[in-house]
Amino acid sequence: MAEATDQWTIKKLLQWTTDHFKKVGGENTRLDAEVLLAEALQCERIMLYTRFDEVPTNDSLAKYRGWVKQRIAGEPVAYIVGHKEFYSLNFAVTSSVLIPRPETEHVVVEALEAVKTITDRPIRIVDVGTGSGCVAVSLAKHIDACKIAAIDLSADAVAITGQNVQTHDVADKIKCYTGDLLDALPAGSRPVHLIVSNPPYIGRSETETVEDSVLKYEPEMALFGGEKGTEVIQRLVTQAQGMLLPGGRLIFETSPTIFDECLQIIENSTLKWEKSIKDYAGLKRVIVAKKAS
Repeated sequence: MAEATDQWTIKKLLQWTTDHFKKVGGENTRLDAEVLLAEALQCERIMLYTRFDEVPTNDSLAKYRGWVKQRIAGEPVAYIVGHKEFYSLNFAVTSSVLIPRPETEHVVVEALEAVKTITDRPIRIVDVGTGSGCVAVSLAKHIDACKIAAIDLSADAVAITGQNVQTHDVADKIKCYTGDLLDALPAGSRPVHLIVSNPPYIGRSETETVEDSVLKYEPEMALFGGEKGTEVIQRLVTQAQGMLLPGGRLIFETSPTIFDECLQIIENSTLKWEKSIKDYAGLKRVIVAKKAS
């Protein structure tokens, strides 16, 4: 990238960066370039298209160049800019939490669908492995009367959840807990209507199949669910049996590679499989299990 800032309009910057990202093997190259440049200019991404002929200031250009170098080195864009959109909401993220992904939106969709059949109020929900709090906050924003316990084993992740809870003004609906799965809940907690989770589900035996940038930058405890990838899910299902109200549901994300094993875990429990949901790529991704009424 040349040093003469008068040569670098927004349009030229986006084109150069997109082409360069492609050369080094990136995906979503245009989107990455737009997100980084919009952040450097402190504007909405869509506004870049109305400012194509504008030349960024030296400070903005320097910031953008630094971020481009970080991206080329493999750092995810969400960590560089410090936030990520999920279910049409913006969430603060750091390397202490998993980057919210579109696949996880299916957990929110299924939970909101399940809520339609629940007449009790407030609806009691537990979000296990909350990370950034994207699932818990999204549910709190869309359910009028609810109480949500957001749990994560990482205290740093819980801190990020708390930040997002405050940002989205849902502190009256969400309480955060640090601890291991449902054991994090206070003794004597009441049974709940829904348990939602995006648990760690990558098996240690699958490490070589995981993208380098994911392994290098995203938190290990949020990725790996044991040697096979089903160990954490097995524990979650076991605990959920006693925590769900009759008719309550466990809704969790998993990997297509262990999907059938997860169904078998449900089959061997007192919960009953209700349905499976495919992600946007057509892969089996989310399981909904129900406790008998």
